[in-house]
Amino acid sequence: MFEKITEQPSLYNDLEKMSVREILEGINNEDQKVALAVKKAIPQIEKLVSQIVPRMKQGGRIFYMGAGTSGRLGVLDASEIPPTFGMPPTLVIGLIAGGDTALRNPVENAEDNIHRGWEELCERGIGPKDTVIGIAASGTTPYVIGALHEAREHGILTGCITSNPDSPMAAESDVPIEMIVGPEFVTGSSRMKSGTGQKMILNMITTSVMIQLGRVKGNKMVNMQLSNKKLVDRGTRMIVEELGLDYGKARDLLLMHGSVKKAVDAYRNTK
Repeated sequence: MFEKITEQPSLYNDLEKMSVREILEGINNEDQKVALAVKKAIPQIEKLVSQIVPRMKQGGRIFYMGAGTSGRLGVLDASEIPPTFGMPPTLVIGLIAGGDTALRNPVENAEDNIHRGWEELCERGIGPKDTVIGIAASGTTPYVIGALHEAREHGILTGCITSNPDSPMAAESDVPIEMIVGPEFVTGSSRMKSGTGQKMILNMITTSVMIQLGRVKGNKMVNMQLSNKKLVDRGTRMIVEELGLDYGKARDLLLMHGSVKKAVDAYRNTK
């Protein structure tokens, strides 16, 4: 029988009787377990990333699918790819049960619709070069499971991130990532350790994919969008370091070309 570790009682009791310091230390003690759980999942993360990269080089996309906290984290990670790596917003897409309304407000029964996830993927022209990654701490969310099942039936690469071993969601995934963080500090509150671990893994997936796609040079975000003064300054300093120009010239070059990479390439092509 499938057992949900995520629903097991907290290792702490009488939380309401704790001092603020005791609560914070208890949460922190539990959080320290998350990175170790993620570390154990690295082979699965590696396997998934290694299969995503060649697909994206051929024009494939990543779709994250989740409900509640899991869905919000998928949308968050997807939304950070364009400004960080200068990629169009159509390459990593976060879908949440209940749509954008669910980002701020719970949408009743949205996650229980087993057909809606696949319908949303079809509305976006899902194809064989794409990858669908389900996110659910429980591993039992129907919205996600239905989408993964249909995607797999259509020969689309599927992965998932869950906090329970041998879940129904993992059974529908080519590459299940099982991050076993144990019971939550507040029983069943998977926005805590499970959410933290999901964020870490999502960071790992997209960052490693973008590096493999050539969106980072050295250790710098040379394709980031210049959406505020801080990023313009950061980009300017990258060009100063790379080309040895003075700050003013580097800034003019950056603003003319729109990204560090384009500015550096253009400058070198004129030499």
